[in-house]
Amino acid sequence: MNIDRAGNRHSDLLIVGAGVLGSFYAYHALQRGLRVTLVERSSRPNGATARNFGQVVPSGLDLSWQIHGRESLRIYRELQSQTELSVRQNGSIYIASDEEESTLIEELHQINQHSGYRSELFTAAQCQSKYPNLRSDYCRGGLFFPDEVSVNPRRMIHHLHDHLRRQTHFESRFGTLIQQVTPVSADLIHVETSTGETLTANKVIVCCGSEFQTLFPDHFRQSEMKLCKLQMLRLAAQPQSILPGNILTGLSIRRYESFSECPSWKAIKANESTDSFANQWGLHILFKQELDGSIILGDSHEYTPADQPDRLDFDIRSDVNDAILMEAKRIMDLPSWDVESSWYGIYSQTSRSSGIHLETIVPNVHVTTGIGGKGMTSSAGFTRHHLTELYND
Repeated sequence: MNIDRAGNRHSDLLIVGAGVLGSFYAYHALQRGLRVTLVERSSRPNGATARNFGQVVPSGLDLSWQIHGRESLRIYRELQSQTELSVRQNGSIYIASDEEESTLIEELHQINQHSGYRSELFTAAQCQSKYPNLRSDYCRGGLFFPDEVSVNPRRMIHHLHDHLRRQTHFESRFGTLIQQVTPVSADLIHVETSTGETLTANKVIVCCGSEFQTLFPDHFRQSEMKLCKLQMLRLAAQPQSILPGNILTGLSIRRYESFSECPSWKAIKANESTDSFANQWGLHILFKQELDGSIILGDSHEYTPADQPDRLDFDIRSDVNDAILMEAKRIMDLPSWDVESSWYGIYSQTSRSSGIHLETIVPNVHVTTGIGGKGMTSSAGFTRHHLTELYND
């Protein structure tokens, strides 16, 4: 970093928030040759970026966001060729359990053919051949996406930070709270830290909900964002089970945005029971096996307005975990259902149709947040695209 005439450390771009969104802004800014400072209030990211499944599934996004997800796949593979990022390409599959879900995967397959995104319809026999633990009385067929990848969510972000630190013109500040962002001129911003230090930058991007609320409370209150709490659990290691890649199931088909673009979606959703426990808690069942044989299983969805975070309590609900396990046992025969750990994550999500909250507070001070549950899938591609807009090229 340069030192300005007042003795402050200066960068071209200062990013507040070192989760997956902020870290990929930093990565692409460095690719542009910019001097970058990445600031994070915690000693290490421990929010939504580290608490999710690590499934990179553009197949679940609507067509407007799938573009960013597909670009993210390319970026993940490119990075993995340079450094260990925990990226594994074993594809994703959606398992249909009934006639309605079979109709939706067939329709999405046709949409994919028109959009040029590779997918393959699997028969029930093909599904069970690839996933031997899959129950025959559940599976009616599947839709497989061979290009999709998975990462270890608790390791990937730290591997990415290690890679960034090896680049020239990069500095990270962990355990540093930003207290104030003050424009001095059209292209100079002063950023005050909790340690009393002043950092300066030509451009600032704030991409974490907590700092958005603290730094710009009036803008935050008007943002119409909501928070989503997700519960998930980890089954003890069982390397004898074979669950490659990302496995999504019938309730996922009935939930994900990509399927909402299918012709039969509205009629199928109109027939669903709205008062079931699964609908009440937003349950859908995902499986992802890590390299040690443990299996991440979940999840649930509970919402509240972002300015009322206390409405989401800190409890892990046993009835939600029990419902997840009960549904999962309908889908897979596993040698062990021993729960090794259970946790929750909270992400912010915009209520707007854009799928993300973008706001310019003053010239060259930008907020990017509310990306929802698609952060791991689309941040790498979206941030590259957004920087071209912010730098007018």
